[in-house]
Amino acid sequence: MNTVEIKNLTKNFHSTTAINNLSLGIEKGKITGLIGADGAGKTTLIRLVTGLLLPDSGEISTLGFNPSVQKSLLNPKIGYMPQKFGLYEDLTVIENLKLYADLKEVPYDFDKLLEFTNLKPFQERLAGTLSGGMKQKLGLACTLLGSPEFLVLDEPSVGVDPISRRDLMKMVRDLITPETTVLWSTAYLDEAHSFDTAVVLDKGQVIYNGNPHELAETPQEFENKVIELMGGYKKEKSLIAENYVPHKTDVECTVEADKLEKKYGNFYAVKNNTFCIRRGEIFGLLGPNGAGKSTSFKMMCGLAKPTSGTARLMGIDIIQNPEKARSNLGYMAQKFSLYGSLTVRQNLEFFAAAYGIKLSERKKRVEEIINVFGFSDIQEQKSEDLPLGFKQRLSMACALIHNPPILFLDEPTSGVDVITRRDFWNHITSLAKKGVTILVTTHFMDEAEYCDRISLFYKGEAIAVGTPAELKQKADAGNMEDTFIKLIKESEKE
Repeated sequence: MNTVEIKNLTKNFHSTTAINNLSLGIEKGKITGLIGADGAGKTTLIRLVTGLLLPDSGEISTLGFNPSVQKSLLNPKIGYMPQKFGLYEDLTVIENLKLYADLKEVPYDFDKLLEFTNLKPFQERLAGTLSGGMKQKLGLACTLLGSPEFLVLDEPSVGVDPISRRDLMKMVRDLITPETTVLWSTAYLDEAHSFDTAVVLDKGQVIYNGNPHELAETPQEFENKVIELMGGYKKEKSLIAENYVPHKTDVECTVEADKLEKKYGNFYAVKNNTFCIRRGEIFGLLGPNGAGKSTSFKMMCGLAKPTSGTARLMGIDIIQNPEKARSNLGYMAQKFSLYGSLTVRQNLEFFAAAYGIKLSERKKRVEEIINVFGFSDIQEQKSEDLPLGFKQRLSMACALIHNPPILFLDEPTSGVDVITRRDFWNHITSLAKKGVTILVTTHFMDEAEYCDRISLFYKGEAIAVGTPAELKQKADAGNMEDTFIKLIKESEKE
């Protein structure tokens, strides 16, 4: 028996076909993973199934209702968590839960949810002050209120650390009934490999629908098979790196943190952070949500003033000479920080000007970036209308546009599909070979393997520093995800 039945579904946006004559059944009582490249149609499909969009043609039945005309009957039976879940950041945890309970007309029965999410001690904390992982847990708790028959999750684990990802998965599995159907869109293929069913979308069509283990037994093989289905990934020379002009320097530590600390009252967001990153090194900053990684980034590029200590970029002190220090830096923030009302091309032109590229060279550089990042077809689209993966790609392009000797990348591949991730890292590793110094944070533990060295951050302090091989040896673990979880848990015991 299927919770969702779709026949010959089509949805167009102007000249773009988002869903192309798609037919699909989503089985009742199963967890179905929805995967595919950015712009493959995942979010559009979810919105059609839940009645948030109307199809151009075809038929949809969700829990026996037509979502186009029976949305009011369907709504109480669905728990929907969109990519950007609408938490009220100026309300507390408990106030958010009460608000969503009122909207769903269900009783204030939050004990089990607060227990599962570990949010019980934080009930009076404003949602806006929670870490990324805690926000996602609260969003999921609000979505689970009223025990929905059909749970629809659009990339709930984007930007969430491995421990919180496992917690989210456990929450869903433990809090649903055997009759609950789950549709879970994800960029993490190890996650999709653990579901009952995997549906792979490409260009608005289903290219695989079945048990993920029938495609491949292990997560890494599964990832490779999905990439094959999506047309494969051929590693090519990075045009960005090819066109990069190396910077000469005699400075030994091109990026240096010197006893950096940030305090809020009695709370240390970052404590005694000291490291030296050499020219052409990829240095990974790993840690759970709220560990202090983004705060470190902000201090090191002059966006937040340290309580004590300092940082140097190309030997220039960020406190004494912030403008000169920052001119050496390309910074990609964790949250999309571009101008939503500007088109892709206009954003690139703006950042090219802001980073001081001469007018005579600006047009050529913008064209080059549009070509390298595959923006030709979307260059006139407003950046706020882009899928998440394309937003990340544009954000990275803007950080690179002025050919900086240092790159700070704060979760550059968060929410990006697997092929685009490989492409990003091809650019990153190729740039490092040309001498660019790179400081990067990521929650994809397979990406940590690309780093020359890693600092594992927890509660504002570095608890382990070394190469990926050294950290795996220290944790006596076979992969970086198990290493991350083991070292964090050992640190908690201490």
